[in-house]
Amino acid sequence: MIRTTLHDGWRLSAVGGPIPAAVADREVPAVVPGSTHLDLLAAGLIPEPYLDTNETELAWMHRADWRYALTFEAEAAKPGEKVELAFDGLDTVATVELNGVVLGSTANMFRSYRFDVREHLVDGANDLVVTFSSALAYAERQEEALGWRDRAYPHPMNAVRKMACSFGWDWGPDLQTAGIWKPVRLERWTEARLAQVRPLVTVDEDGTGRVEVHVEVDRARDTELTVVATVAGVEQRVRVEGGSAVVTVEVPDVELWWPVGYGDHPLYDLGVVLRSDDQDADRADRRIGFRTITVDTTPDEVGTPFTFVVNGKPVFAKGANWIPDDHFLTRVTRDRLVRRVDQAVEANMNMLRIWGGGIYETEDFYDVCDERGVLVWQDFLFACAAYAEESPLWEEVEAEARENVARLTSHASLALWNGNNENLWGFADWGWKEQLQGRSWGLRYYTELLPAIVAELDPTRHYSPGSPYSPGDLHPNEDTHGTRHEWEVWNRIDYTHYRDFTPRFCSEFGFQGPPTWATLTKWVHDEPMTPTSPAFLLHQKAEDGNGKLDRGLAPHLPTPSAFEDWHWATQLNQARAVAFGVEHFRSHWPRTAGALVWQLNDCWPVTSWAAIDGDERLKPLYYALKHAFAPRLLTVQPRDGVDALIAVNDTDEVWTGEVALERQTFAGDVLAAAKLPLDVPARSAARLDLAADLVTPGDPKGEVLVVSTADARTAHLFREDLELAYDPAPLTAEVRRVDGGYRVDVTASSLARDIAVLADRVAEDAVVDDTLVTLPAGGTHSFLVRTATELADPSALTGPLVLRSANSLCAVRT
Repeated sequence: MIRTTLHDGWRLSAVGGPIPAAVADREVPAVVPGSTHLDLLAAGLIPEPYLDTNETELAWMHRADWRYALTFEAEAAKPGEKVELAFDGLDTVATVELNGVVLGSTANMFRSYRFDVREHLVDGANDLVVTFSSALAYAERQEEALGWRDRAYPHPMNAVRKMACSFGWDWGPDLQTAGIWKPVRLERWTEARLAQVRPLVTVDEDGTGRVEVHVEVDRARDTELTVVATVAGVEQRVRVEGGSAVVTVEVPDVELWWPVGYGDHPLYDLGVVLRSDDQDADRADRRIGFRTITVDTTPDEVGTPFTFVVNGKPVFAKGANWIPDDHFLTRVTRDRLVRRVDQAVEANMNMLRIWGGGIYETEDFYDVCDERGVLVWQDFLFACAAYAEESPLWEEVEAEARENVARLTSHASLALWNGNNENLWGFADWGWKEQLQGRSWGLRYYTELLPAIVAELDPTRHYSPGSPYSPGDLHPNEDTHGTRHEWEVWNRIDYTHYRDFTPRFCSEFGFQGPPTWATLTKWVHDEPMTPTSPAFLLHQKAEDGNGKLDRGLAPHLPTPSAFEDWHWATQLNQARAVAFGVEHFRSHWPRTAGALVWQLNDCWPVTSWAAIDGDERLKPLYYALKHAFAPRLLTVQPRDGVDALIAVNDTDEVWTGEVALERQTFAGDVLAAAKLPLDVPARSAARLDLAADLVTPGDPKGEVLVVSTADARTAHLFREDLELAYDPAPLTAEVRRVDGGYRVDVTASSLARDIAVLADRVAEDAVVDDTLVTLPAGGTHSFLVRTATELADPSALTGPLVLRSANSLCAVRT
């Protein structure tokens, strides 16, 4: 087998549509894998798409057609030799030609394509052309042919198999990409090739690891073929009958792969060799982890649970939803994915959900999750829309599902296949029944096609028809059954209403906030900058987003007049809102078995629900999640009409010791105190009832309940910040130079709530180790700021717009 990549020497030109004069009749170098936007940007022919209002200036690209051309050297096919041109991914509607002969066309970004070029390849120079037509125009034609179907956004993203958020979302730009977005190869062989390698990995009850390797081959000639599979020094081989074979390798006493926080995540090398006449014809290598993953949906006295069980142990899923990490997908490198997944792990997460409006992620993504023990919930790619079940969409969906299920089976991190995002809910509640007038809307994908493919190709994993989902004839977003999305908070009601429901698994919930200051001011240059200035608004995609930010702020914090204070207040309120929900959900374990926040990351600089902004900076929300997802959590929650202390122990060790509780004035005077024994079993939550004098303040506007153990602490207030008699300036601070940056030592003379060092305002590369730290009177904390920048004035790290707290937003009230 000879594989030759075809990535160098491509040229790009516009061939149709409303092309500006600066771009027309120009041919520029093209990077493959890549996209038209990035090539035009590199050539200086378009402005930076993310900057200010440039997104709107590039709308002409929605209807442009493009030509990618390459001349490459090759030899003509020899007698008996197979030669194919392999495209791993084309975005999206394309025609492929070699030496003037049309090889075929494509209309699916999510699958690969192969073309037989034996009759068309010549000795010497060969001309390869890929012509991309407007995906928007194609989708409009498909919609006209198949009938209109409802969707969350104006463009008919549901009529073409392309990344839905490429057409814009309530956090994403409307920059519709096109291009050769995955590798291209010329492949030639004279014996046979491995067309598919699909390992199914399980563990027997006696601890023996079992790898059942399903292999499909593509023969060039009729010859005897053998497949040899090797794991941990154990080798098995079978003869290939026809075009397929199954070889099973049993490895005794394997080390189990565990999610992060539950154990190690060892990976084993799997080698699969296709042999012909004692010669290696082809080879594939995978890394696998031995574990079992199921989802417990056995009905109980409450309803229907949705609990991930790994190696027999129930797991509370702590995590977030994942969107593509850059709108221009080929800029997402493995190193960038390492940074992002490491950030998730640092925030005490053990699961990421790949949302259905994005892509089936790259091998790098799943590899990184395998290595770090991060479970992956994988949506099939349907989101917030009704989808036609007729041809050609049905055949495209089947092809992409078969390919991607088979592609991903080897990954230990892959925990679940999920049919769609919110489409069952949409049919139930969003008026689709009346709009559809009997037309198909996707149900058969979720209840027939996709579960059948998973059962056939990956029976080792659970399939769920959708998110949210409740079994049978129940409403899909029931809180006592299956998975739930909680969006009344954010859209309509205050975040304290998270406590109105105790879902079995909350797979989406969240609250917005702006990006970090350094990110915002790099990309938005309004003068003056306000929540309603033009470029800021273009980077706020949510319907009435700023209105919801202000209404969400109003019950808790004042709405400041200065933009800098509004920026901090809305970031803080985002962090508090989501942490409030996480703590509520975790306090009800095992009834509630998962909390997946919307969302971990951003794809560009934008006001959004993300914890990590588009320039990879950590928002205050990130630190709130790190605290709320901590292995050991103390949280005061209402139970039976009174406040109780809930201790959540997400470790394998019993949590024993003593809890110290003090009701204090903000000035530090102790008004009531107690010590309670703590004995929380592993992977459980316990309720500790509190004496009335601890939770009954004499002055609710000026008192706090401080709860602490050796490794956890919380501060419970008795009123919202708007009513509290805060000292507005309770902090003193000193800055010291340390290796790798600076240490900011902070002391509180009075209760200081949610202290933050917004270090990116001082140095763009600055990252602080912690944020949203609450100190009682007399408390101290050291913040470590990592930066390569030598600060001319280190005291800038304690300036009024950098060293912040909730106190500074609120006037003293009595």
